[in-house]
Amino acid sequence: MSSSNIACIFPGQGSQYRGMGSDLVAEFPGTREIFERASEIVGYDMVELCFEDPRGELDRTRFTQPALLTHEVACSEALRSLIGSAASPAVAAGHSLGEYTALVCAGALTFEDALRLVSERGRLMGELGTGSMLATTLDRETATALAGRHFCEIAGCNLPDQTVIAGRGQDLAALTEDMAGAHPRKRAIPLNTEGAFHTWLMVRAAQEFRGVLEATDFAGLELDVPSNYTGTLHVDAPEAIRSRLFFQLFNPVLWVDCMRVTIESGVDTIVELGGGIGKGDEPASKRPNLGSIVLKSLKSAGAQAKYLPAINAAGIHAAAQYIEQRHTA
Repeated sequence: MSSSNIACIFPGQGSQYRGMGSDLVAEFPGTREIFERASEIVGYDMVELCFEDPRGELDRTRFTQPALLTHEVACSEALRSLIGSAASPAVAAGHSLGEYTALVCAGALTFEDALRLVSERGRLMGELGTGSMLATTLDRETATALAGRHFCEIAGCNLPDQTVIAGRGQDLAALTEDMAGAHPRKRAIPLNTEGAFHTWLMVRAAQEFRGVLEATDFAGLELDVPSNYTGTLHVDAPEAIRSRLFFQLFNPVLWVDCMRVTIESGVDTIVELGGGIGKGDEPASKRPNLGSIVLKSLKSAGAQAKYLPAINAAGIHAAAQYIEQRHTA
């Protein structure tokens, strides 16, 4: 395992945007190769998809997932090109789709194999998925009780007071109405997804995805990687990693526990790599997807760590400068 005090974290679906990566290839020569290798694997032009999205495909799950993984790996490569081994983390964690990038970072998957996996994962989730998702400001216990009255399930636990509920559209509509009456001060925000991810409505997709997982080679872990499914560190065994990735598809993302495990590992620097959210059209105008969750998690744990959003060229340069000064002194 690494002796570094750095954690790298990778966001999931919802952080994709047209133009992502365009600033990287302009400044970091090695990132162009990442996008070109991705194109060879997936069979379509990853540069065109991410930079221009001319056919409006980037928000379709089958394209979103390989595009985000490619951008996250490209951000990692850009950071590594500036500071070399100083960028090597002790922990790599990823939210949903981001867990696959974390496993690439940890050496358990090659970029190519991870890309093949998420391409098929995204296709199955998009084609076989039904329903939708709702981000709420409810705690898990309250959300579970509410979901249980409407044939819905918990799909993610991001913070103690930020729980995602998912289910069929008509069931979520009834749940939302119920929530407005029972918890008028709590918020419920619909998420733009093609299905009720991480719930029972993904079981069929998971069943078909299992064979893809079993046909993929996994190497040993070089870093600690939290499992979304268990909220604990992955066991360093290929069959165990495959099993947990299978169950991840139809069980809630326990991100609050993944963050706890990451913080308790003693890291003093947390770097978010890839994706971006916000209304701006350029990579430089985007803000990180997981930033507020990281900062709230640190505050809740009473821990101190520097959070660095390395999601675009400017952020990567800033992160490299900080890490080089802090960790190579």
